[in-house]
This record gives sequence, structure tokens and C-alpha cells, in this order.
Amino acid sequence: MPTPDWSAVRKLPQTPLADLFAGDPDRLAFLTADVVGIHFDWSKTHLSRDAVETFVALADTMDLTGKRDALFGGEAINVTEGRAVEHSAQRGEGAPESVAQARGFHARMRALIDAIEAEALGPVRHILHVGIGGSALGPDLLVDALGRDADRYDVAIVSNVDGLALEEAVRDFDPKATLLAIASKTFTTTETMLNAESAIAWMAEGGVADPYGQCVALTASPDKAVAWGIDETRVLPFSESVGGRYSLWSSIGFPAALGLGWDAFEELLEGAAEMDRHFRLTPLRQNAPVMAAFADLYYTQVRGCETRGVFAYDERLRLLPSYLQQLEMESNGKRVTVEGEPVSWPTAPITWGGVGTDAQHAVFQLLHQGTHLVPVEFLGVVEPEDILNEAHHRQLLLNMLAQGAALMKGKGHDDPARAYPGDRPSSTLLLDTLDPRTLGALIAFYEHRTFVNAVLLGINAFDQFGVELGKEMARAADAGDLDFDASTNDLLARALGA
Repeated sequence: MPTPDWSAVRKLPQTPLADLFAGDPDRLAFLTADVVGIHFDWSKTHLSRDAVETFVALADTMDLTGKRDALFGGEAINVTEGRAVEHSAQRGEGAPESVAQARGFHARMRALIDAIEAEALGPVRHILHVGIGGSALGPDLLVDALGRDADRYDVAIVSNVDGLALEEAVRDFDPKATLLAIASKTFTTTETMLNAESAIAWMAEGGVADPYGQCVALTASPDKAVAWGIDETRVLPFSESVGGRYSLWSSIGFPAALGLGWDAFEELLEGAAEMDRHFRLTPLRQNAPVMAAFADLYYTQVRGCETRGVFAYDERLRLLPSYLQQLEMESNGKRVTVEGEPVSWPTAPITWGGVGTDAQHAVFQLLHQGTHLVPVEFLGVVEPEDILNEAHHRQLLLNMLAQGAALMKGKGHDDPARAYPGDRPSSTLLLDTLDPRTLGALIAFYEHRTFVNAVLLGINAFDQFGVELGKEMARAADAGDLDFDASTNDLLARALGA
């Protein structure tokens, strides 16, 4: 496998944004794109035509198009685990046999949803979904973004092993009218299984004669779900080649498919498939995920930026920064190449962010006048959801657009404390509307952007061994099988009497 050569990238001139606009009258057309109802604008980043050509050359060296074909072809590109990476097959874009399998699993899920809607499992009014990581963040984002006006079911998604989270989720639920969905790829995840056991106990205490009869399993390990006590007819499998943080398109999306309705779930899949086709078929210079990754890599490799801020100017996207934290940092927070050699260049920046005008009064001081250069990504939606005075949505979008302009333009002042240096980068994603189709496309865009970053960095985006050590040590500590350092031993004694 080739190793990325950053020498040409690092020689790129650090031209101010104002000069880039002045020197290229077609800059806006060159650095914008419209895909699946989303307008992308990278013109306020420091990408130039020369920079894009330099990154295209790097992409050719790293065989981005070949690896893209391998991704969609179902090849085992997750080299450390010897697996294919087939979340796109869930949307109908992938190896034919994998697409067929995904359609079969979706048909099984729809049949179960039809049965639930017909009250074959009793009068279900509440859905309690327990999972963690990718088994919770994706469904939570979907339900929160698209289900605010849904009146089909009450949906609660619990990931935290803190008992307060589960207690709060079921406070207003009737155990006899609650369906428990247990989401775990392996059906062994400690936090999820503990929450599931406690939910079963809550149902039993609430007078449910057969709590397991009100359970659905969402897993790539159906045999373990059956052994745990769930009837095979209520086990919704998905392929082992679908990674956890890429799994909302599979049966992991069950609470969204049930809570929002099957038609909405299908529209979500189709929007993502449209972005898949754009990514797979569009030349690199007009390819939205590719261009976004070029901007990401410019700031990590040329400017030494260690973080990336994401700010959603729409309440319905408030969970997107948290979702992206896992997608981007668990995928690309790596220190070795696909060959297992240490990297000597930065990999993933720290993803963080917030919501709308709230963030302006919390963190934007640092973005405008701090010593850190932070590339910022703004997301807004043209069509409002609320029915209040239109001034609300107008002010929301005016603030978003003005912040991007202010970061770039800056403002001089005789008093240094009141001066804004400007020349600070941002990109903007403007959605026509927030519906299942555009949200599906948006999430798929971020998936492919993450993949492009990984290919050009020479790393594997699809394993996550770094999350395991702390959990292994927690299990060992619980069993009394591990002696820690003096500090941890003291803290264990103080916290747990151990």
C-alpha cells in the first residue's frame, strides 16, 4: 500500500481568503455544489485551484477511486478484521449478493413492523430502545430530527449505563404497552445487556407476565439473541460487514422505522443511495465528500489544526455533532497505517460543536479572537419547521450566515481587545428542507467524507480497537482480577469500597 506523501501539500501557499476571492472571479462556482437538496459551499475555506489539484494528485497516488470501487464492490477493505464494509449495500448500492441480503433483512423488519402496527404483540404505545455507540447515536439522531411531530409511538433511546438514564426514559411509560428493542451487534455489549436486563425487570415488576415476549433484538448475532430469550421471529439480523457506527440503515434503525413509519425509512435509504451514486460516479473535483475531505486535510496537514467545529443552526440537528464525533473520531482517530506502521502525520482532528445561536454565546469568542485556528462547519435549513413568527427562522439563518462572513472578514480596531483578525475558515451546508431524503443524503455524505479522509491518510477507517482496553480493565476490576496503579486503586476504594 502506498504511503501518503505530504510534501507537495505542505508547500501550498497560505494565501488569505480575501486574496483567494479577489484572484479568482469563478471561485464561488468552483467551490460549491448542489447534491440531493443540499448546497455545499467551501469557498470560505483556504482551498484554491492549485490546492485542489495537489490533493487530486495525492488521491491518485493513494488510489482513491480504486478503493472507492472496492468499498462498493464488497471487498475486504477492513484489513485488520478481514471484512468487507457494506453499509452502502443497505441502501441498495453495493455487491449484488449483499444488496439482496439487505433487502431480505429489510423485508423481515417491515413484516415485523406491520405485525406490531396490527397489535400482534399487544397494544404497543411506547418503544424503549437500548444500545450504545452506533447502536444508539444513529437512531437517536433520526428520531430527534424527524420525529418531533410523530404521534405513532413514544420513543425513548437509552445508551448510558447510569441507572438514572433508564429510569428517566421509562418514567411515563406503561410497562404493559412498551416494546423493548435491544440493539447490539454482538449481543454481548456490557452496558446494553445490563440496561436490557433492568428493563426486563421493570416490565416484570409492572405486571407483564412475559417480558421477553415484548422484546425485539437488533443484532448481527441472532443465535445469541435467541439464547438470551428472544423468540426467533422477533430477531432482526444485519450483516457482520455493517460496522456499528454505520449501521442505522440496517435493523439498528428499527425504532426510527417504527416510530416514523416505513415510508419515511425508505425515503431515508433512498436519499443516502442518491449520495452514494454521487460519490461513486462524480469526478473528484465536483464530488462533495471528496472536496470536503480535501478541505479537512488542508487544515490538519498544512495549518496544523487539531479540531473541527460543527454548528447546526436548526434544533432538529442538535444531535448531529455528537453523531459525527463517533463517526469521525472512532473511524479516523488512528496512529498506525493500514500496514500497521506508525504514522508521522496528523490523522483525525477532534470533532466538536453545538447548536445555533446558543453556541455563539458560548464558544464563538474563541473562534473569532482566540489563538486556535478552528475550521468551522455551519449547517442550516431553508424551510422552517416551526409555525411561529417567521422572524425566528430569519434571525437564525441571518446569524449563521453572518458568523461565516465575520470569521472571514474580521475587523480592525485601535483597541487590540476589540480587533478581529479574520481570515478564519468556514464551510456551509444549506439544506432545502429537513426530511428523510435529505437527512439520509447528509449522513451518507459524512460517511463518505470520513472514508476519503482515511484513504488519503493511509489508515483504516473501519476498526475501533481503541475503545476496548478501558472496558476490558473495567471487567477485570469488577472480577477482582487486575491490580491497578496506586492512584486507581485508591479511587476504587473511595468510590466502591474495593
